Amino acid sequence: MKNIIKSAMLLLCGIVFMTACSDDNDSNPTLQSPSTFKLNKPAYAASNIDLGTSSALSFAWSQPDYGFPVAAQYQMEFSLTNTWTVSTDEAAADESGETVANYAIIDDIFTACNGSISAEKLAKALQQIALWPEAEVPATQKVYARASSTLNANTIYSNVVEITVAPYYVELKDAQPQIWYLIGGCIGDGKWTNGADAVGTSMIPMFTKAGVEYDKKTGEGIIEYTGFFPDNAEFKIIETLGSWDYGICGNGSDMGTHYRNGDDDTGNITITNAGYYTITVDTKEKSCEIVKADITPSVYSAIYLSGDLNAWDVAGTAMSPVETVSSENHIWTADVTTDADGGIKFTIGNWDTNWGTDTFPFGTGTQNGANIPIVAGSYKVFFNDITGSYIFMAQ
Repeated sequence: MKNIIKSAMLLLCGIVFMTACSDDNDSNPTLQSPSTFKLNKPAYAASNIDLGTSSALSFAWSQPDYGFPVAAQYQMEFSLTNTWTVSTDEAAADESGETVANYAIIDDIFTACNGSISAEKLAKALQQIALWPEAEVPATQKVYARASSTLNANTIYSNVVEITVAPYYVELKDAQPQIWYLIGGCIGDGKWTNGADAVGTSMIPMFTKAGVEYDKKTGEGIIEYTGFFPDNAEFKIIETLGSWDYGICGNGSDMGTHYRNGDDDTGNITITNAGYYTITVDTKEKSCEIVKADITPSVYSAIYLSGDLNAWDVAGTAMSPVETVSSENHIWTADVTTDADGGIKFTIGNWDTNWGTDTFPFGTGTQNGANIPIVAGSYKVFFNDITGSYIFMAQ
């Protein structure tokens, strides 16, 4: 009898549940497919905005009529001719250089119905479209703006509004390779200090890889580090200086890794057995691989920078060891300033062993390679004597 009552109760509950689901489905709104939406004309549209003295330009728009509130992604786009057929990204992807852009997409993504575009980003975008020579940048320039809304891989565009700006010349350069940083009890001085001022003491930058091309817009690509790790080494790889929320953590297994994208910390990367290891990070794919390096490198007591900045004194500028808690150091750093362009190399204090190549500010030097073409300025320099890799970080 109890079983019969239980079965009846379950059947009744099932009927109520199905009825409730049916009622919910009947009342669910239907996703609409709008073809456009409204970008509001900014109050400053009647003025001439000086991009050189302004910090940001604000825009606001109405949510497209999707039928109900949704989490769409919005971006701002700009043109000098109200033509929207070839973006600056598409033109840059054409290696022949024959494709001409007529609009630019700002990379900021907004989820609310408003956003601010930095004046610096807009000035660069306009320069990428117009390619003005430095002496021919106009005093004023009419600019056309529109917003895009993307939902479920479908993108629609707003109306176009006009603004007037005073642009300025921007020297266009490819983005430098993204550099991430090692930090941990076995790295540098062993302190877990992740601020920018700890680069070279508690943190070691990873290095670019010879022969690898990096994304011209984002700088994403392959970076590497080869070095000595002690038994039971623990460390992390920081993507953003000053933040623990982004970068490479451990996954609980020896040499296993996990990309932390603002989510929970999965622990430190661990290497159980002492030895030399190569760490490879793909900053685009957010992936990491750690492999044992079958090498027995030389251990140097000193490394120097020699070049035009010190009259090519073979032991001109001494570099300092970074790995002060490790039993072996292979990473060196120095602060240098040069008032003129010139050449430079890494040495051990004599010319029998020296490293150089023809790229700057990143590269991989080889024995008796070309002079590194340093540009006038102040730099924090890093050098890996195992791989010959180097970075000149502008200060």
